[in-house]
Amino acid sequence: MSNLSKGKFAQFISDRSGQAFPYSEMVTEWNGSRVHISEFEPKQPQLEPKPHGGDPQGLPNARPARVEPATQDFLPDHPFTTTSNTVLKISSPNGDLEVNDFVRFKDVKSPVGGVPITTLQLSTTLNTAISTTDTTIILQTGTAFPSSGYIIIEKILTSADTTDLLKVGTYQNEVIEYTGRTGNNLTGCIRGTSAPYRGVTYGNTTAGTHLIGAKVYGSYKVISLNTSSENNPGQPTTITQFDGINCTLVNAATSSEKGGGFQCTIGPVNDRA
Repeated sequence: MSNLSKGKFAQFISDRSGQAFPYSEMVTEWNGSRVHISEFEPKQPQLEPKPHGGDPQGLPNARPARVEPATQDFLPDHPFTTTSNTVLKISSPNGDLEVNDFVRFKDVKSPVGGVPITTLQLSTTLNTAISTTDTTIILQTGTAFPSSGYIIIEKILTSADTTDLLKVGTYQNEVIEYTGRTGNNLTGCIRGTSAPYRGVTYGNTTAGTHLIGAKVYGSYKVISLNTSSENNPGQPTTITQFDGINCTLVNAATSSEKGGGFQCTIGPVNDRA
């Protein structure tokens, strides 16, 4: 039998288009058809799908979902405005705060309208040590604190508080709700609680012992929200912009003023949850 020709000068009629192409440029498709290389089509993968097993149900080193505790947020420059009465306006755009939230101000740089920094931050110390069950707390200076609300007592653990060396030097603050105030005395205290912030009340803190001189910080209740309307080119035609909150001072400001300084912060009562 003679050898087959290489088809150097031959032409081949394509099984697909019926056109003549150089013999050497022809290829065979998956179904046996001989076509020109420009007409070649690979086999559709869906004709022979590969088996696919079920997805694994578990992941290694998984963690349960949790709600991250809130932290302090920066306020605009000079965020406080007094109006010669007990209303304190705070500029806090996009703060997502709600009425009946309790907020705490930190890093206030200057008095506003005769209201001192210690009143805006509601900062003082314990005048007497307290145990885990005391329901009356005596402050060094508490006349600027609201008649009811929440305080936080700052506590840094020492070797006398825990045998776990990894916890020494960490915070174990306690949030306390009080229902009354007479002078510097907070009464009706509910120990180891938590205050609402942005509509969420996080887990309770732990009632502990606190020494005389321990740092104490109060909080303000949000009594109303400040909003404004802005034109919107789409729908709806106007949108409501959250501008800030209003709180109530115990003593009225002596003048109308806008101030407080730069990089003041607002946050939950306990920012070290």
